[in-house]
Amino acid sequence: MMWNINHPYMLVTAFVLLSSCKHAILHDIKEWKTCQFAICCQCKDVPGSRNLIADCSGKDLLPIPMFPSNIQELSLRNNNISTILDGIFVGNSLMTTLDLSFNKISRIQKNSFKGLTNLLSLNLSNNDLKYENRSFEYSAFHFLENLKHLNLKKNVHTSFMPDLWKLRSLESLSMDYIADKIGILDEKFSYFKNLKKIDLSGLTGNCKLTILTEKTFLFLPQITHLNLSKCKIQYLFKGTFKLLRNILELDISLNTCLRFEALENITTDLQHSAIEILKVNYIHGILEKTTVLKTSHIWNLQNTSIVRLEAAGNRIQTIESGAIKYLPETFKSVDIRKNMFSAGNYLLDVINMKIASLEMSDNTSPYDIISSYVEKCPIKEETITINSENNWLYTELPILKLFKNRSGKFVFPMPRSLKKVSLRSSNVKFELPNLSFTENEIENIDLSDNFLHTWTGPITNVKKLTHLDLSVNFCSNVSKTFFSPDFINLRCLLLQNNLLGLVLPTDVNGEIFQNLHNVVYINLSKNKITNIPNLLFQKQHNLERLDLSENIIDDINFKLFHMKKLMFLNLRNNRISTLSQYAMNELDSIAKINKNLTIDLAENNFVCNCDSQSFVKWMIYTPIVLHHRKEYQCKTSQNTISLRNPREVFKTIQKECMSYEGLIIALTTGILMFIFILCGGIVYRYRWKLRYLYYMVKVKWHDPEPHSDNKDERLYMYDAFVSYANEDDTFVHHKLLNNLEKNGGIQLCLHRRNFLPGNDIATNITSAIHNSRKTIVIMSANYLASYWCMFEYNMAKMESIYERNCENILFLVFYEQMSACDLPLKILELVHCQSYIEYPNDEYGDVVFWEQFQKAIKY
Repeated sequence: MMWNINHPYMLVTAFVLLSSCKHAILHDIKEWKTCQFAICCQCKDVPGSRNLIADCSGKDLLPIPMFPSNIQELSLRNNNISTILDGIFVGNSLMTTLDLSFNKISRIQKNSFKGLTNLLSLNLSNNDLKYENRSFEYSAFHFLENLKHLNLKKNVHTSFMPDLWKLRSLESLSMDYIADKIGILDEKFSYFKNLKKIDLSGLTGNCKLTILTEKTFLFLPQITHLNLSKCKIQYLFKGTFKLLRNILELDISLNTCLRFEALENITTDLQHSAIEILKVNYIHGILEKTTVLKTSHIWNLQNTSIVRLEAAGNRIQTIESGAIKYLPETFKSVDIRKNMFSAGNYLLDVINMKIASLEMSDNTSPYDIISSYVEKCPIKEETITINSENNWLYTELPILKLFKNRSGKFVFPMPRSLKKVSLRSSNVKFELPNLSFTENEIENIDLSDNFLHTWTGPITNVKKLTHLDLSVNFCSNVSKTFFSPDFINLRCLLLQNNLLGLVLPTDVNGEIFQNLHNVVYINLSKNKITNIPNLLFQKQHNLERLDLSENIIDDINFKLFHMKKLMFLNLRNNRISTLSQYAMNELDSIAKINKNLTIDLAENNFVCNCDSQSFVKWMIYTPIVLHHRKEYQCKTSQNTISLRNPREVFKTIQKECMSYEGLIIALTTGILMFIFILCGGIVYRYRWKLRYLYYMVKVKWHDPEPHSDNKDERLYMYDAFVSYANEDDTFVHHKLLNNLEKNGGIQLCLHRRNFLPGNDIATNITSAIHNSRKTIVIMSANYLASYWCMFEYNMAKMESIYERNCENILFLVFYEQMSACDLPLKILELVHCQSYIEYPNDEYGDVVFWEQFQKAIKY
């Protein structure tokens, strides 16, 4: 199939293909190289042969150079060529395609194309070929017997057609045609038995066919594709297309002087033809009154196999009831955009249609589409009009009440085979209620650019829906049940340019999107969102693309880790100053599983300071692709710097934020440890003094004694406190008690007898020592092993130092024979400095011992 590259629809299609095949194109570009025969041209090999494709376009060439014999395709487009020399292509019999468009060629001679016997496609559009200058010599195309495709657009400004009788193989012809009265493609066209496609469109050339009659295409009954768009047609009589039984596609768009009633003549002629695509866009004046699509306009189509009808921009306001029923079963697609539809009973006929695609968007006003193209038309009778100030009256329309059941749910009729419907820019103004569709195959719904301000729902019976567009609707309220479980197959959800920032932050449990398990793309850009709740996307395990750009988000604080398939996260143009550690961890966790994760953080308010060091460091080492990273900038305390090289930025921040925090902590810790050890040493050194003072305060608090200026006059409760081990109590309670207290009259304090019950031991000991004149220590191995005995010894020593002015109140009695090595240093010190006595344990020695003992205690 050969494409006409000057056709606008083909150009759009080509652009889409080029955009979607980027990698293939880049690979193709690499194959081009400078031609050996001409440095101004680019060449590449034809796959599977030694032939070449040469591109010499846009090189300001004046003459056509000689080309080698193996050139198969040649482009000389957009040069300054004015003449095709005779025989210049004599050696190029292998050439199949030649493009000479956009030059200054004013004459085609008899031998201009000599040698091109196998040429299949020739493009001479946009040159200076004119009939007045006799640009075409007789038999100018004599050598092109195998030519199949010829383009002569934007040349001739009259009804003249050059001598093409030799082109018996021609299949498609694009040319200019100017006829101020009746346009007739005369008997010259009878030679073209293989001609299938004729393009006379004024969109890509010069066309004026004021009147069309049954004679216009008399000699072209075999035509399958006919383009008469923008040909300034004013009258189209019945019978014009009657002979075109093989016609598959007819485009008569942008002939606004025809007015809509001409559609009846067109469809009448096309009945029993092979028509599949009929385009009657903008055949009604944009300044005319509104129209009605009547049964008579389309009822003849029931005798055809038409598949698609385009009737955009015709100011259609309503459809006659029952008219839709006359469309054949083959009818699958309709484009009625840019009309002025109001609701009516025709909506009830829609359910019986078997169409798969319904394009009904932009039903506001057609003026913005072709406002620069207004034809001056002859005065005709006024067309039928319906007086109405508004279109799409969707605010409590009586017609809609027909779809409301007893439970308050709206059940909207849908054609069972319909797969795509568009009501974009149709001025629809109402709340999306509790709505269910009849049985359907709907896959794509476009309700964008309307005024659907509240989405209440739930919307049900949409189990095959894969694409939903609700963008640009000023919506600020979405119920948590709007997306029902019937949205199970939804893949693409477009919600951009609304006011969802007022409702989404309140969905802390993620209930709004909880039923969208299989969605792969969500667009929430331009919604004034300030915060995304942590669980908003908790059920979107299959999400691949998430667009949150152009909001006022300051951080990623929502759950991401479960999105294992996430490929692209768009956060462009928000208010992010730095990413939190949580956000960085979430993103990195996905990147470990999905190596193709990309995130766009451009146009955010990044800040480079000590607090953002971790974020800048993350940018260096993260495996995530940072889209448009060269555009990233961050603000410092002094200016704004680029984040193109985050490693250098990190080093700069690191130097500026280098702190002595570690050193300060170490020094502080060292000082505190030193103070702690010092205090511990002091406490340990004076532990007995501190304990003594503590217990003395406690004793004096509970048992205050009379104040006396002379401590020698102090009265004691006991003459002596006996400090001994429990294992030595036999000696103390029998011998010591009898010899000192009974026989010597010395009052002793014994802990088993004299300690006050209820007081703790330490307090009793301190009190007993303090209230005794002397302290007798019965020294033995058991004594040294007893904690409380050593406590009593140290308390007595403290008493002698701090209360008795270093008076010797301790009296040591060695009950057992002990060597110096068995005694602690503190006891040896006392032994060396003060007197002590050893218990003799014999009859004579006992008498002397007890006498000396009594004497030492009393004095």
